[in-house]
Order: sequence, then structure tokens, then C-alpha cells
Amino acid sequence: MDKLTEIMAWKRREIASRLRSVSEAELARLHAELPPPPSFAAALRRPDGRLAVIAEIKRRSPSAGDIRPGASASEQARRYRAAGADALSVLTDERFFGGALGDLEAAVAEVAGAVPCLRKDFMIHPVQVAEARAAGASAILIIVRALKDEEIRLLQGAAHAAGLDALFEVHDEAELERAAGHGARLIGVNNRDLAIFRTDLALSERLIPRLPPGATAVGESGIVTGADAARLRAAGAHAVLVGEALMRAPDPTALIREFRGEPA
Repeated sequence: MDKLTEIMAWKRREIASRLRSVSEAELARLHAELPPPPSFAAALRRPDGRLAVIAEIKRRSPSAGDIRPGASASEQARRYRAAGADALSVLTDERFFGGALGDLEAAVAEVAGAVPCLRKDFMIHPVQVAEARAAGASAILIIVRALKDEEIRLLQGAAHAAGLDALFEVHDEAELERAAGHGARLIGVNNRDLAIFRTDLALSERLIPRLPPGATAVGESGIVTGADAARLRAAGAHAVLVGEALMRAPDPTALIREFRGEPA
């Protein structure tokens, strides 16, 4: 069993007790009753043309092990906001990444609507979308490799009804074709193979030029230096999603500026 298969099998067991019917009408009512979240999609298209940076709150991962165990989600969100991050990604998976839905709620409260937040989790069912909207998220993640087309349609429809953006994550040409078939407008290329956790930036260089015209391209995983970010920008990325390097950085402001190619 590869790692992604293991994670998805656990996630299906984990959420089983929370499953219930969640209609698009219910999600639309939830969206109408809550304050509108800031646009995740808009944040990834900077008016100055520089790379947008999605700064991730991640305590650990299967590939890196412990990164910053015990890190406060609210404190990290405060640091990222002060550093000028364009958006946040908040891991809410507990078993493999040390996160929780409460971390998303804490991050959203800390940035007070100034920075959009992505719920980063292994999404399977619309109930998770409802949780994300109630917690104040602006977007959800759809991992194409992990889902059947019908599951993708349900998640995409739920996100739309709830007023959330959906970031489609792909790792090869076939997954990119599937995402395009669902009309994806935000597409992240994960340079890390979630089956074996090997990372290669050349994957973004190969796939990003093949995105549908007008789609927003996000490079994910393996971005550590300004040179890494520049490679993805040259390939056509509009944004990069960075977790481990920013979680370990003593000064996230300097590293974010480096990713954007701004003078120190």
C-alpha cells in the first residue's frame, strides 16, 4: 500500500462517524449566514506580477517527520500575516500532519479576514466542506489522484455552493487532464509524489505549461530557496505553496521576499 492510499483509507474511517447528507442548498444557506471569506483565487494573482506565496501551517509530515511540533497555529498565522503572505494553507489532518480543524479556526481568527485560508486536508465528502466554511476557510483542496470523478463533482459543487474556491492538486498528465475536464481554474502541481514522497521540481516545469488557458498555476512542495521559486515562476507559476521551509525559517519575511524575487 502506498502512502496516499494509506492516508485516504484512514481518512474514510476517521470521518465515518461525521457523515450525513449535506445538500448544496444547506451549504448555500451556511454561506449566506456567515461573513464572506476573502477570495483565495484573487490572492494568487498579484497585481505586481510577482509570485504569490501561500504560507502553510504544518507541524509534521510523513516525509519530513516533526517540523515544529507544538507550534501555535494562531502565532504562526500572525507571523505569516506580518511577513506579507498572500494566503495561508492550514493542515487540519491530525494523524499524519499533527493538525486540527481548530487550527484553521485559530488562523482565520488571527488574520481577521485580511488573508484567505485554504483548508488543507484529504477531502472526501461535502460534510468536510461545510466544516471548512463554518471555520472561515476561503478554499478547499481537491486531490485528483485520491478521488473518483463523482467524488470530485460532489466536492466541487459543495465548494461552489458554500462560496469556496477549490484548488485542484495534480501530479501527472492524466490527473491534469481530469482536473481540466472538471473545469478547474486553480490547479496546483504537487512536485512530491504522494505515493512514495519523492520530490522533483521538474514536474512543475513539465506540467504547468500544459494547464488550460487562463488557469491559475500553483507550484507545491520542494520550494526551499529563491532559486527554486524562480524556476517555477519561469515555468508559468502564479503562486507557490510552501510549508516546511517557512515553518523552519527564523524570519519568514525574508524568505517570502526571496521567493518573490524582491530585494532584501
